[in-house]
Amino acid sequence: MWTSPLYRWRPDAAPPRPKPQRPASAAPDERIEVAAAEGYPIRRGIWHADAGPVVVIHAATAVQARYYARFAAWLSGQGATVLTFDYWGIGESRSVPVKDLQAGWVDWGVLDAEAVLAHAGRRWPDRSLCAVGHSIGGFALGLARSAARLDRIVTVGAQFAYWRDYDPRRRRAMLLRWHLFMPAVTRLFGYFPGARLGWLEDVPRGVVRDWSRMGPRFETSVRTTLEPADLAARHGATRARLLAIGLTDDPFCTEAAGQRLLGYYSGADRTHLRIAPSELAVPEIGHFAFFHTRFAQTLWPLAAAWLLSGRLPEEAPGRIVFPAG
Repeated sequence: MWTSPLYRWRPDAAPPRPKPQRPASAAPDERIEVAAAEGYPIRRGIWHADAGPVVVIHAATAVQARYYARFAAWLSGQGATVLTFDYWGIGESRSVPVKDLQAGWVDWGVLDAEAVLAHAGRRWPDRSLCAVGHSIGGFALGLARSAARLDRIVTVGAQFAYWRDYDPRRRRAMLLRWHLFMPAVTRLFGYFPGARLGWLEDVPRGVVRDWSRMGPRFETSVRTTLEPADLAARHGATRARLLAIGLTDDPFCTEAAGQRLLGYYSGADRTHLRIAPSELAVPEIGHFAFFHTRFAQTLWPLAAAWLLSGRLPEEAPGRIVFPAG
């Protein structure tokens, strides 16, 4: 294990493949709509680059794809074509009332992530296919059959909400909020009214069910018509170079949670990087702030370097955890 100093680009070592920058708030160059296997539309946008890899960003639970727009625009400026999408029932992919949806985490991976990854592979068959996964997105992407085509993956705060892996100092409150209160409210409304409560977005009841009942093994905790052995094997088909970034003040993605997730990606070349806020001279980063523009000069280049070249910069902050899964 090693710990590096505060990450800075050395004056004599420029970031890999620097590209002209576009404004971080730029809207997508193109709107997309692809059909999942069940026929419903998955929508959001594309930021184009003339060459380089094609990167699909997989969102966290109850987070609209627009949350990642500034990061996507910046990453496109580094030389990648970037796609974002909303899961079924979220944001622009909500085609029916959320209370009428049964969609769960398995659907978001097996159907939604698959639809977008397959679309990207067909549209750009000669370019490297990569992925970014935030929170459950880092797990859901591995449920897609097309994930076997991925060359490089970056996950941020990725885990699948097994409560015993939560930060022990906050575990009790998180258990009450996400595993007791959230399903109780969902039974009352038929979905979780997160937008009304100020807890991100409304969430289909199938996702709430999966989250609230999650145990140490994902495939035996979810309700699905797929066999547990099939679900467990899907991640193992991924042969990508995978960088899992965890923040030490993230109460969801503790080191144990990150290692548990990486155990599923048994066929990947895995690197687990743990970064403390103090290494960037900031008080906190947590579960969401990685994608805020204030980290465009410190954290975002880590993801770009990995997606573009499959390696970390020499002076990357943090500690590498061995073994990685």
